[in-house]
Amino acid sequence: MSQPQRPDQGAVKRRAVFAGATTVGALAAVASLLPTGPSTAPVAEAQPKELPQRGGGYALTDHVKQYYQTTRV
Repeated sequence: MSQPQRPDQGAVKRRAVFAGATTVGALAAVASLLPTGPSTAPVAEAQPKELPQRGGGYALTDHVKQYYQTTRV
């Protein structure tokens, strides 16, 4: 028959897996904070929309229509 494992052996392997996962997570967090360099794409300035003549402000846009379609039963 096989010999029983010592309780310490399983715990050490499990700790190594968790330590490795923590290290990978920390490296990913640091990599996301590093600067990537100058942006080559020009940024278009946002043009302000003309205000409606009679108040309001609600506009039935495609996005709103899509929302209304998703709420129908």
